[in-house]
Amino acid sequence: MSATLWFLVVGALLVLMALAGTMVKRLPMSMDMLYLVIGMALGPAGLGLLLLDPIADASVLEHVTEVAVLFSLFSAGLKLRAAHGDPRWWLPVRLAFGVTALTVAGLALFGFFILGLPLGAAILLGAILAPTDPVLASSVQVENPGDRDRVRFGLTGEAGLNDGIAFPFVMLGLGLMGLHALGNGGVRWLAIDLAWGIGAGLACGWLLGRLVGALVLYLRRVHQEAVGLDEFLALGLVALSYGAALLIHAYGFLAVFAAGLALRRIEHLSSGNKTANAVMGSTRAGTEHEVAIHPQKAPAYMAQAMLSFNEQLERIAEVGIVLVIGAMLTPARVSVHALMVTAFLFVVVRPLAVRLVLRGADAAPMHKNLLAWFGIRGIGSIYYLLYAIGQGVSADLAQRLVSLVLTVVSASILLHGISATPLMQLYGKMKARRA
Repeated sequence: MSATLWFLVVGALLVLMALAGTMVKRLPMSMDMLYLVIGMALGPAGLGLLLLDPIADASVLEHVTEVAVLFSLFSAGLKLRAAHGDPRWWLPVRLAFGVTALTVAGLALFGFFILGLPLGAAILLGAILAPTDPVLASSVQVENPGDRDRVRFGLTGEAGLNDGIAFPFVMLGLGLMGLHALGNGGVRWLAIDLAWGIGAGLACGWLLGRLVGALVLYLRRVHQEAVGLDEFLALGLVALSYGAALLIHAYGFLAVFAAGLALRRIEHLSSGNKTANAVMGSTRAGTEHEVAIHPQKAPAYMAQAMLSFNEQLERIAEVGIVLVIGAMLTPARVSVHALMVTAFLFVVVRPLAVRLVLRGADAAPMHKNLLAWFGIRGIGSIYYLLYAIGQGVSADLAQRLVSLVLTVVSASILLHGISATPLMQLYGKMKARRA
């Protein structure tokens, strides 16, 4: 594909995003559905302009999806505006830990008994498909930091947490295949991969987010320094928290999510019950500097500036990754087994896991139904797939995993894309009636 043609395709896509975004929100579809179809048209199943092999190009694609997930996790953390003891947190925590574990177990059993996979490969499949997606689920997640809706808060928090919580199960599957050290009786896996990886990742990101945020605010409020270039601050904190977590052998995904939470918490402590936008008021062009160094408005300005920039990066990454997914999804990869896994995950495992985890909880049936359906799979699963391929799984298993994961993610983009707008509109009307 020539450079000239690339410019034309990319330019047309970006213009399409700008022109069609508002209209698509009113229709039973999503922009990701368009990107997926365009990717298939550009791929080997269509014009043959975008040729990517998920196995031969696994290393490059792994890093691209890794960066996309990092942007989305940081944004998710910045959107969740709630104190530690806020009762809203019990929902995403239950979903992230309980539903993730049950999903891994359910898919592992299906893979072992129905698909005939070895135990390690079956657990690996479950771990790859367990995390929900913080990138492709924007239509069902919190719309702004002041959004207090329980369903949206739960889905956003779950997606932010389970991209890291699934990692120990990926390592468990690889370990059972002889590609990762589990220790005698799995002690190393329990101590390092599970307990340390999760706990240290969250602590590392939270600490760095608080320290960096406090330092910037001190310089701005007291010395009127470090003003502007919030884009560099966002990118720097994402890279810093991720790199620091990897350095101490913790999970960087959780660290980046926690860093976003920490920055939002700084703003929340300063703003109190007022939203960040209410605290800032109307910011006219040319007055940003005054707002950025204002003693009361500085935390709100910093958090909102970084969130706005990060969301733009997230959207651009979303376009590229979904195009790649569409290009890699050839008809030969849509097998009967892949369709069986898709149906089992969406119709059996996710709904059953949500109802088991929320049994006895103070959640309306309407909430449980929405949480059970909107377990959207996406870029996180693609990253785990590519990571596993990079760890040296056999060629045959890699091909099977590619078929299963690409089919599930593509089906999620289509099914959840079609249903998100009408279901969330119906949910909004029901909430209004109850109110």
